[in-house]
Amino acid sequence: MEKNKIRNFCVVAHIDHGKSTLADRFLEITDTVPRQKMSEQYLDRMELERERGITIKAQAVRMHYSPGEQGEHRLNLIDTPGHVDFSYEVSRSLAACEGAVLLVDASQGVEAQTVGNAYLAVEAGLTVIPVVNKIDLPSADYEESAMEVADLLGIDPSEVLSVSAKTGEGVEQLLEEVIRRIPPPVGEDSLPLRALVFDSTYDLYRGVVAFVRVKEGVVRKGMKVRFMATMTAADIDEVGYFSPDMISCDSLAAGEVGYIITGIKDVVRIQVGDTVTARDAPAAGPLPGYQEPKPMVFAGIYPVDSDDFTSLNDALERLKLNDAALTYAKETSKALGFGFRCGFLGLLHMEIVQERLEREYGLDLVITAPNVVYEVEEQGGGVVYVRNPSDMPDMGTLREVREPYVLATILVPPDHMGAMLELVKERRGIYQDMTYLSGRRVEIRCRLPLAEMVVDFYDQLKSRSRGYASLDYEHAGFSAGNLVKLDILINGEPVDAFSSIVERGSAYDYGRRITQRLRELIPRQLFDVPVQAAIGGRIVARETIKAKRKDVLAKCYGGDVTRKKKLLQKQKEGKKRMKMVGKVEIPQEAFISALRMTREESGR
Repeated sequence: MEKNKIRNFCVVAHIDHGKSTLADRFLEITDTVPRQKMSEQYLDRMELERERGITIKAQAVRMHYSPGEQGEHRLNLIDTPGHVDFSYEVSRSLAACEGAVLLVDASQGVEAQTVGNAYLAVEAGLTVIPVVNKIDLPSADYEESAMEVADLLGIDPSEVLSVSAKTGEGVEQLLEEVIRRIPPPVGEDSLPLRALVFDSTYDLYRGVVAFVRVKEGVVRKGMKVRFMATMTAADIDEVGYFSPDMISCDSLAAGEVGYIITGIKDVVRIQVGDTVTARDAPAAGPLPGYQEPKPMVFAGIYPVDSDDFTSLNDALERLKLNDAALTYAKETSKALGFGFRCGFLGLLHMEIVQERLEREYGLDLVITAPNVVYEVEEQGGGVVYVRNPSDMPDMGTLREVREPYVLATILVPPDHMGAMLELVKERRGIYQDMTYLSGRRVEIRCRLPLAEMVVDFYDQLKSRSRGYASLDYEHAGFSAGNLVKLDILINGEPVDAFSSIVERGSAYDYGRRITQRLRELIPRQLFDVPVQAAIGGRIVARETIKAKRKDVLAKCYGGDVTRKKKLLQKQKEGKKRMKMVGKVEIPQEAFISALRMTREESGR
């Protein structure tokens, strides 16, 4: 097809603003999917996406549309996630497009991730088409929402389109505007091949399936290619496109989006962001890839059964191929055995990875408490990064401990502004500025320690604002803090899985809560078990799990009282001996429940 008849675009929005529903209407209008096969959230293929009602993975699809007398056009659509934890998926999708449809809910208006995605699209040099969705709702306020979007993009409100993805109203006009406003792709078929790998997945039989956007040249079946970052050479077994299922074809020309299969089974040899070129006539240099994702939250993932360690390793390798933002490295815990220290973009990202590992790969896992990476300056001037609290050097050898901060943007109605400022203050946040976007939206910008956000900040934000507040954040460097390592000792032995780095002022409170929780969760033994929280050699909190008493007098029906006393004394001596050599077995449920302990229980 001629280049001027091709349009590559994606749909970006805040979570739950109707991206997937709009994609469904696109598929119906263009007859890409027969109506009898259509279902809600058609492009959300994962069971998890349907259960949670959110998009986790960006999905590509090729559509054909003929508006009036303009002739048939080929539209390559990428439906993207909306949650801030999956913004890396959005950035990769933008690299494969020339335009973006920015969707806003008419009843909610501009929210935090709307702002974040708009900036991403503008920075990528894309043509942005602003659209107000859900105009069929009784609570919809199109004029106010259009004004907010226009202010955000610096355009006239008349340029903002209105649609109802649910009823289909205005969707055909939107497709026509996509063709009119978004420029066709550039790039010549005659140039040496350069194709950008913007996503990938793993097929058990065919190996790695790389999703590509061909920038220059043509990629054909049987072609000998090389992946420029890893210098991996391969022959292309299959070329195709998504409609939305994988459909093979002979070739993909410059400007087109599709997939290639090379039969490579080693997942580390194909990387997202790599450039594919021909071996015989290679390109002079690779395409600019993506900015490397920066993990914000770290947690240990361990198999319940140690025999599953190899299976977990294989599962993480394949999941990494499908989720480039995931990082992992092997680690060992005295309490949990062999596992991996994994890096995530946020808490939701961590939950999704855990659920995918358990569902798709049939693994039973224990996840340690989420923590962040700390920058530690030693007395000698050296700087080390600590991703696991148990790796923190002795506090006496350190000059300074710096924790990561984020620049958070909170959008909230004026009525709930006080509650948001109070929450920021509670979480050691530093207020920076405030902007009234309209009569119903206030933008609060502040610096927050990331450690204060990774547990339940988002939940508190939603509950205190009755669901109206929205949040976006970006990494803002490291700042020094009064931080200490808190160890949890069970029967005198430190359990590294429970170690954490906390602010000194809240160490006692955190230690008291986790020891109380463990006292309730760990089964009683035949001897007293002390559960202690310690900073260095100083105990700051203690609870005792009382001994379970065996009824040694059950068979003692008669006789002198001294016989009973002898039995009880013998039991007492046995308990002392047991305490000296006894080991406490901590059930998996105790780990999971204690590690998920939230600040809500602290009475904040």
